[in-house]
Amino acid sequence: MKVDDIEKIAVMGAGDMGHGIAEVALLAGYKVAMRDVEQRFVDKGLARIKESLEKLVEKQKISEDNKKAMVSNIETFVDIGKAVKDADFVIEAVPEIMNIKKEVFKELDKHAPKHAILASNTSNMSITEIASATNRPEKVVGMHFFNPAVLMRLVEIIKGDKTSEETMKLAYDVALRMNKVPVRVEKDSIGFIYNRVNAPNSILLGVILERGLATPEQIDARMKKVGMPMGPYELMDYVGLDVAYHGALYFAERLSSDYKPPKWLKEKVDSGNLGKKTGKGIFDWSQGRPAIDLDKAKEDFDPTDLIAIQVNEATKLLEEGVVKNPDDIDKAMVNGGGSAFGPFQLAKGIGFDKLAKRCEELAKQFGVKAFEPTETLKKGRI
Repeated sequence: MKVDDIEKIAVMGAGDMGHGIAEVALLAGYKVAMRDVEQRFVDKGLARIKESLEKLVEKQKISEDNKKAMVSNIETFVDIGKAVKDADFVIEAVPEIMNIKKEVFKELDKHAPKHAILASNTSNMSITEIASATNRPEKVVGMHFFNPAVLMRLVEIIKGDKTSEETMKLAYDVALRMNKVPVRVEKDSIGFIYNRVNAPNSILLGVILERGLATPEQIDARMKKVGMPMGPYELMDYVGLDVAYHGALYFAERLSSDYKPPKWLKEKVDSGNLGKKTGKGIFDWSQGRPAIDLDKAKEDFDPTDLIAIQVNEATKLLEEGVVKNPDDIDKAMVNGGGSAFGPFQLAKGIGFDKLAKRCEELAKQFGVKAFEPTETLKKGRI
């Protein structure tokens, strides 16, 4: 099957990611089936798509006729069998809980046509394990979109242990047709590229609060002053503290105990204060985006610390064969967030030796093994 053979895409999930991916598929000219477990979730997702398309009309990005054609091209379902019965390509966007994903893929394998590709929008989890729930592991692939899916350009295309090259190429080409920037992940590894490279930052940000070394506003103000569009704690709130918490648990289980979620994060999640989606998290979102007072910036916090551990983690991806080309890591990091430069582009400017030294210092200061510099970083050759 080639990309031109794909006419209908089914999306499992109508939440933040699901409805966004469905809209992206509509904008690319595909017929779409969107499914969720309850009608109210489906209805809400469809309403959000219509609202978003209306904004695109107002901005003259699409015509009124385009909008009407897209709305007529989407069907909604609660029944999974009906949703995928004539789909050529399926994208799963259900909660980041492995048992739920495997159950969904078991059902997809049962009901989707034999030729259909089954993709997971998981941000961290093993494609190989998800594929094990099916009888077509060669047709299972990771296709990780970023939130909001309509705006963010990066899509990570992840190869499971049994994913065929044909499936990888097809998913890559679908992403291109959706006007995205696809980057291949050649080896199934926790967090893939973007989340894996950023993961050690969550350890540092967690321990800073745990030890009372700074407040979230002080760090976010400092990072905004050096050009970040959104500080790291505000970003955690924006994505969802529950997402950060479950991601940290998964990293701790599969990669290193260093990633165990800090106590303050567990308390936020347990209390239901999940960030933007609930109106309160690390910051108060009840009146909209929180105002960060730049005058409160912690001037002695060095943003290079975050860069150092990011670059170090990026070198691990090269050493492990997760990504073949350092330029692909830079491309993923630039297109997955608001960064102007990728980690290796930054490292060349700062100096690999300086970053390796800082990683050693951070590892000793906080007793975090994940911060220890790799041989690649110490040698300074990529």
